[in-house]
Amino acid sequence: MENFRQLITGSAENYGSRIAFTLKEGKGKYRDITYSRFWDEVRSLGQALMARGYGGQRIAIIGKNSYQWVLANAAIQVEGGVSVPLDKELRYDEFLECLVRSEVTAIFYDKKEKENVEKAMASGETKLKEAFPLYGVVGDSSQTTIFDLMGAGIAQLWNGARDIDELEIDAHRVSTLLFTSGTTSQSKIVMLTQHNIVANVDSVMRMNIIFPEDTNIALLPYHHTFGGTGQWVMLAAGARTVYCDGLKHLQSNFKEYGVSVFVGVPLIVETIYKKIRKTIDQKNMNLGVKAMRIVARGLGKARIDVRRRVFASIQESLGGHMRLVVLGAAAADPECIKAMNDFGVTCIQGYGLTETSPILSAERPDKLRSGSVGQPIPGVEMKIDQPDENGVGEIIARGENIMTGYYGNREATEDVLVDGWFHTGDLGWMDEDGYFFITGRKKNVIVLRNGKNVFPEELEQEVSQLPYALENIVLGVPDGGNDRDPIVTLKLVYDEKAFPDKTRDEIYDMIKADVEKINDSTPPYKRIRKIIVTDEPMIRTSTGKVRRFMELQKIVEGEN
Repeated sequence: MENFRQLITGSAENYGSRIAFTLKEGKGKYRDITYSRFWDEVRSLGQALMARGYGGQRIAIIGKNSYQWVLANAAIQVEGGVSVPLDKELRYDEFLECLVRSEVTAIFYDKKEKENVEKAMASGETKLKEAFPLYGVVGDSSQTTIFDLMGAGIAQLWNGARDIDELEIDAHRVSTLLFTSGTTSQSKIVMLTQHNIVANVDSVMRMNIIFPEDTNIALLPYHHTFGGTGQWVMLAAGARTVYCDGLKHLQSNFKEYGVSVFVGVPLIVETIYKKIRKTIDQKNMNLGVKAMRIVARGLGKARIDVRRRVFASIQESLGGHMRLVVLGAAAADPECIKAMNDFGVTCIQGYGLTETSPILSAERPDKLRSGSVGQPIPGVEMKIDQPDENGVGEIIARGENIMTGYYGNREATEDVLVDGWFHTGDLGWMDEDGYFFITGRKKNVIVLRNGKNVFPEELEQEVSQLPYALENIVLGVPDGGNDRDPIVTLKLVYDEKAFPDKTRDEIYDMIKADVEKINDSTPPYKRIRKIIVTDEPMIRTSTGKVRRFMELQKIVEGEN
């Protein structure tokens, strides 16, 4: 495979009558989309976009995971366009900025984005010509929906149009623009080609972990490369994809659809495990379950797998078919992963970045190593750059899946792409068997359990606007409690001259009130949860840079 057209047509040929998507259309009502039909609808939509003048154009997509989202993205790719997936949780100003910076000429959107899209269209600040709803619109002939476009494309093909079939795809041309954080002008725009992503899909396919008999539930948002590339893998493998009714319905959806695999973040699996543990505790089964886990593990070493039979009740709580979970975006709780594996649900951890399409390394079902992110996937090379005395250094990688660069940012591109190697900005080490272990971020990003990233520099920039702020840093402080998310913590050095005749408590209260105003303008996961105020300068290097690690140590040790 070199491009998405080959991927889709190949799947249509190999799995034509198999179900690619099952869509819920009401209580007890479902609609199946076969692989053959999926290709027909992609082809029709792509033809309509070309006829409408959007061939090769940049087109944004925003909305929750849905079949229409996949359809729009695939059609943009096969007509030679450039997809710009956007986070549905963006505030309006962030959304508008993404549209302006990416210079999109059209957008597909779902119902919840209608107001923001209409506002952006009316602003005159973007290059948007048209906006296409990903849903049906009744009684408004002025709106052209994705379904209207498909209908037009079918008619054009029926009347002999062949633009979509005759187009030659350049797999090495940029085909996707992805915002690394999607918030401020500081975010970078990653440029990926069809070849980059398809190469990553091919690498995963060579691992032989997803099969045509599988049913996948699409949990990770498609605008996230892990979720987006994961969906392409499912299509390449001939698996069926279904959609979740909401996280509180997740386990019932597992049973409803017979879900066997999914790609997700650790928080999802950890939440499921907590429910299982609660049930075990309530039934006073701890000792029995512990003994059965030991026995099952021992038999497994002798290649006798009894896990699904021994833990049949746990399997039933997961729908009865769950066999594989692929985790990424954040570190998982080792005990949770070990337990789920013992129960017969293989959990493998992977590692990658948006810039790498995204997967660089992953465990295999037969090659699990606790705490690691596995070995490089086929076609990818990884190594530790400039390791210290403990073997820890920056992880760098190369392969066909590495981005072409950052859009409009040559300097940032040259910083990370050096002599053919991509510098990840992550620190880690490699054991004697080639398994990689992440020890921390070279960059300062705070990674939450749900895979969300908090970029300290963005918050620091906001705080620095406060008139009395001499310096400030935002850190992820480890939480010693049950909540394993790091605490987003602000340390602020204030100008005491700005607070004449004020007590320390009064100063704190005034600063806290201002920080809460900043919190009100940011997404919930980015909120500053702890504030430390002081008039003492921070620890700095000889070049004037704040020693973030030493400041973090002081906070952890309670010296502030």
